[in-house]
Amino acid sequence: MRMLSGGVSSADRSRDTALVSSLDLRSNSNDHVLSVVVKDCIDIAGTVSGCGSAAFADNAPAQAHADVVQHLLESGCAITGKAKMHELAFGMTGINAFTGTPVNPSWPDIIPGGSSSGSAVAVAAGLCDFSVGTDTGGSVRQPAICCGIYGIKPTFGRISRAGCHPARSSLDCVGVFARTAPMLTRGMQAIDPSFIPAVLATAPKFARIKTTLDKTVGDYLIYGLMEGVPLVDYVLLEHLDAAFDAGMTVIGAETAQAFGHLIDQDAPLGDDIKTRLAAARSITAEDIARAEAVRTKFTAAVDSILETADVLITPALPMVPPRVQDAHNPQAVLPLTRFLRPFNLSGHPAIVLPCDPASGMPPMGVQIVGRKGDDAYLCAVAEWMAHTISVFRKEDPVQ
Repeated sequence: MRMLSGGVSSADRSRDTALVSSLDLRSNSNDHVLSVVVKDCIDIAGTVSGCGSAAFADNAPAQAHADVVQHLLESGCAITGKAKMHELAFGMTGINAFTGTPVNPSWPDIIPGGSSSGSAVAVAAGLCDFSVGTDTGGSVRQPAICCGIYGIKPTFGRISRAGCHPARSSLDCVGVFARTAPMLTRGMQAIDPSFIPAVLATAPKFARIKTTLDKTVGDYLIYGLMEGVPLVDYVLLEHLDAAFDAGMTVIGAETAQAFGHLIDQDAPLGDDIKTRLAAARSITAEDIARAEAVRTKFTAAVDSILETADVLITPALPMVPPRVQDAHNPQAVLPLTRFLRPFNLSGHPAIVLPCDPASGMPPMGVQIVGRKGDDAYLCAVAEWMAHTISVFRKEDPVQ
């Protein structure tokens, strides 16, 4: 474990920086329950959903639990805190001048990722058994890899977003972070009463998507995958880059619709958010129509490959995440969700598997994508891969 100045470990520092507030919310008195941290844009009755912004800090507390919070409590989990986040869930670095930036436990010089930064850091630092975040353009999967843990974006619409902010989105999914693949499955059971764990009868058939990426990341991942799954189809996924651009258009338009009025009200917003919101307000109906056309074509392309393959594999990130001090440069950050954001547009379930942080390598991993509705099968594949392929994190060093 790396040490910061003064002899304080990075994990200890992360414990102090990941949360907006601590809680002890449970539906029973059983001490042997799974502990959960929830992102600050998800309603918990009696607490303010601050969305990481000074603009909402003085809002009235939520009157009711979000559906996902209610499911957590009904499944017997204990909610132990609300997690910090990138302001308005509109950013990928996790840097937040208002609430403070959570410290990445394993790589304290590297960004924690966003927008679900605190949810990822809380899990990686051992504050909870699993956590809940939201993923509109990679906002669960990207911080999961940055912090060396697992993350899932379920099939779009599978998990209720009632009580989540912003209220309307054609991209956003409530997702789960965990330190191990089996705990990711347990987290999905807790947020989704319809989720029934799957068991693999045979090894899955993979299709590896043709990509270009940084050699430091690519060589390590490719050789690691070849060890466990040497015979994998290597296929072209059409419209992948166009889907990334279209996803940027849709998220910009929908975020401007939800929060653009804050600019008119001269609300206290971070400079990066003001700039991005102002730019997003210039997105036209024609821009959105073009993005929706790409959504249709890209979704069909993904479905076509999944007719003969069980699971798609992509890198999680195309490069090593930037250091915090370099993350204010948009060119250093924007490519991070190149392989993640397209599957928000298409709505397919996706999981990221981290390489073992103890390997001495920088944060990296792979993404697996499954058929819509096959979330349980995809979780089973993640468990199989973590058990079979040595480069992935298997153990939970916190326990």
